[in-house]
Amino acid sequence: MLKNSPCSNTPTLTRAPASPSQRDGSSDTVASIRAFRDLLAHDPALPVCYFGDLTFSRAELDAAASDAASELLSLGFTAGDVLAMWLPDSPAWLQLLFAAAAIGVIVVPVSTRYKLAEANYVVDQSRAKGLVVATQFLDYDYQDAATALKSDNPALEHILSVDINAGFIRNGAAKTERVLAAPLQLPLVTFSTSGTTGHPKLALHTQEGVAKHALNVSRELDVRGGDVMLCALPLYGVLGFVQAIAAIAAGAACVLMPVFKGEDAAQAIERHAVTHSFGSDGLFDRILDTNEYSLASWRRGGFTEFAGLGPAICQKAEQDLNLSLTGLYGMSECLAITATRYPDEDPRVRSLGGGSPVSPEIRLRILDADNGLEVAEGHKGELQILGYNVMTGYLYNEAATASAFTPDGWFKTGDLVQRTADGFIYLARLNDGLRLSGYLVDPSEIEEFLTQHEGVIGAQVVAVKRPGVGDVAVAFVRAVDAELSEADLIAYCRAGIANYKVPKRIVFVDAFPEKPGPNGVKILKTKLREMAAAELSV
Repeated sequence: MLKNSPCSNTPTLTRAPASPSQRDGSSDTVASIRAFRDLLAHDPALPVCYFGDLTFSRAELDAAASDAASELLSLGFTAGDVLAMWLPDSPAWLQLLFAAAAIGVIVVPVSTRYKLAEANYVVDQSRAKGLVVATQFLDYDYQDAATALKSDNPALEHILSVDINAGFIRNGAAKTERVLAAPLQLPLVTFSTSGTTGHPKLALHTQEGVAKHALNVSRELDVRGGDVMLCALPLYGVLGFVQAIAAIAAGAACVLMPVFKGEDAAQAIERHAVTHSFGSDGLFDRILDTNEYSLASWRRGGFTEFAGLGPAICQKAEQDLNLSLTGLYGMSECLAITATRYPDEDPRVRSLGGGSPVSPEIRLRILDADNGLEVAEGHKGELQILGYNVMTGYLYNEAATASAFTPDGWFKTGDLVQRTADGFIYLARLNDGLRLSGYLVDPSEIEEFLTQHEGVIGAQVVAVKRPGVGDVAVAFVRAVDAELSEADLIAYCRAGIANYKVPKRIVFVDAFPEKPGPNGVKILKTKLREMAAAELSV
């Protein structure tokens, strides 16, 4: 039971021709979805999720969602109200999502990594009416934190406590006789932006956009009824969420992991005969590093690259499992798996971020950062997106919303990409790109070259603007050779790359500044730029 405690005309890119792995179907299958809960169609006896030793069917989730919707109604929730979910992955998480959708309540996931001040910002920014927390999870007192949040946020009326280990929440309110099916056009869920350069913003998506995307993703990634999706990334993050809803839309089951450990994930793959999983390169590296469990059932996987391990994990998966992992592209504002690569692509590009859109309804254009014109194949520019998958805006942040879109309605991703014949290659955040001696340089070019040196195990390159000079490149390097010097590496660069790409300084570090996020650990380029500026001022 929920315990309510006191407390344009521009040429655009479309999807590549269907690969042999893709099944028949089109994005207009969403026309048959009259309500978000219709994603729970298929055989009602099919498993919808595994959670430890617990298994729940699609029919059980549907019934449980109706019960939770009745309880939310009894507490006074109505369409447009916000329910913040500071809750680990669990059957109750999915139950509350479908319950909220049924009555038009907006779900605002809160990272379980957050502590009080971070959670308070999201609760305050979202104007949450209710907050869901776990009665017990790891070593953090979420209930005590929730009490503090309630006292600091007048709009927060309800604290709802959930025992995640009990499975679904049992309804203490009388079940409503009302048909619970809110219009698909209503907003459903937000996803936090990374917040690596400031407070996160809450990108808002509609029920229709999420449902349509789930159907398109499941089709493009060959998820079928009876398949099993390992959900190793948290549901509060956009990639973890999208893969789970895509699995449900296809009639597949989700293996929920409130805490990720590589060995536990490998064990779950063997135990549940997992067929699909999507995550980060670092996460997959930890799974593939285990040897005690069989991963032979794993049929399809894709990843976002944060740790520079893409080529390595692709090679290992192919050698050990005959599994062709593929690069992905997405973000909070346009949903995860907006674009993907396919298993039958050239191995040299299959591991790269980007690809082609998962639906012809998702339109892409790539504009030159200097003149604003569409770039030709092989050239670089900013990726912009138009389609059902794009957010309606940032929740209660009109100024940020206005600045995120072009006058003709395209979302500005802020990502530097290279146009290809059928899509694009992700290069870097536009702000991370380097303008060296007038040339636009992708920092990964220099980073990749540095890591080819036998004494270097990691490299990050940033730019610092200097008056009268422009961008100056500084490289941060993790080395395994204690004798390696800055002069050695600068000489190595001068011998192997164009002079304008050679970093002005090379700084040795033990580790890069990082921030854990819902889709993996991100290296903080902003912090590196601050460190680089300090080095150049010496």
